[in-house]
Amino acid sequence: MFDPKEKLKESNRALLVGIQLPGMPPGEGAELLGELEELCNTAAIEIVRTELVRLRAPGARYLVGAGKARELMDAAKECGAALIIFDEDLSPAQQRNWEEDSGLAVIDRQEVILEVFAQRASTREAILQVALARMEYSLPRLRRAWTHLSRQRGGGTGARGQGETQLEEDRRIVRDRITKLRAELDSVVRHRHVQRARRDRVPVPNAAIVGYTNAGKSSLLNTLTAAGVFVEDKLFATLDPTTRQLTLPDGRKLLLTDTVGFIRRLPHKLVEAFKATLEETALADFLIHVLDVTNPNVDKHHTATMEVLAEIGADTARIITVYNKIDAADASVATGLRARHPEAVFLSARTGEGVPALLEHLMELTSTAEFPAELMIPHARYALVSRLHAAGAVIEEKATDDGVWIRGRVPFAQREQFEPFVIPPGGNGSGAAAE
Repeated sequence: MFDPKEKLKESNRALLVGIQLPGMPPGEGAELLGELEELCNTAAIEIVRTELVRLRAPGARYLVGAGKARELMDAAKECGAALIIFDEDLSPAQQRNWEEDSGLAVIDRQEVILEVFAQRASTREAILQVALARMEYSLPRLRRAWTHLSRQRGGGTGARGQGETQLEEDRRIVRDRITKLRAELDSVVRHRHVQRARRDRVPVPNAAIVGYTNAGKSSLLNTLTAAGVFVEDKLFATLDPTTRQLTLPDGRKLLLTDTVGFIRRLPHKLVEAFKATLEETALADFLIHVLDVTNPNVDKHHTATMEVLAEIGADTARIITVYNKIDAADASVATGLRARHPEAVFLSARTGEGVPALLEHLMELTSTAEFPAELMIPHARYALVSRLHAAGAVIEEKATDDGVWIRGRVPFAQREQFEPFVIPPGGNGSGAAAE
């Protein structure tokens, strides 16, 4: 059965091919190729050569033209590469054509990202999510793997029939594995929902730290909460979300969650697979969007992150924009960004410069944040009902013998006043019960 992880293990010497397509901004192909190099370094793939190909139009057989394809095959063999990696997505048929005609393993950016995620995942949920994404990615690519095996066996009419039988068996195994992974993942997600419900019984506002990979999200969480999260100067150093409690200078509590980093051309299957983890982002009261001020592509990183946030439905949340690594920034670049983004916070998670300004922003947001709740307020405390109405926080209300049942949103700043009257999830006192 085809296993992309085993294929990557066959050799870690690679020729990287970047693509500059018509319509792409000048230089973007080279930028993305540089990012692919970083991904390969994270995956422990040795880069022996890089090539940037400028295409007038994508070709059907190889993506590039037949003449350029032959040049790349010869170049890979000349420099001793056993692996060719494209920065552009290859169709299963294109991968199969490359491998048949070159005799080398040929993969694309998606497969490298999947390998990095597989190496970095540590919690049960992340491991299951990555395994699911890899199985779904590999399913349409089984044929090229079996073609390679049948060629090794010598081919022939008899081998072809046997191969078709084996192919169907491999597909059944992969489909069964996908079904099992989805069931296991559902179980893990249900368990996490129970944990979140318990956490929400004592409501505390929560913020998700988001941003491009390697922007310094984990470093910021460590600086604010002493979380001790693993930090390394590599793409996708951490995948698993970590939540820690922060006590703000005014005494309020805030939950901070460090989330998986984003990247341009993040495989859609990975976004789908990680939607359960990214729920923490979608459900957060507000977001802290961290950007690396030293990266020349910082504006593109901002765009890429916002695109993923839109895909998971989190782009409408309140966002604090944070430019990190200000201690290492070019002064003129920092000045220009400050002029264009006066509302942003500029700081260094490493030195602590600018962190007090971020804490001020967090205090402002938590003072106006609200949490959803059902309440049963005694008639004697009707002033609290009036307060919720004045704040426009009442969604539904019913008078009962015991008091006033309300479904609405309670300001976190007034949590202590309303907390005694909050009905726990699954508790009695709902509108239906009141009737």
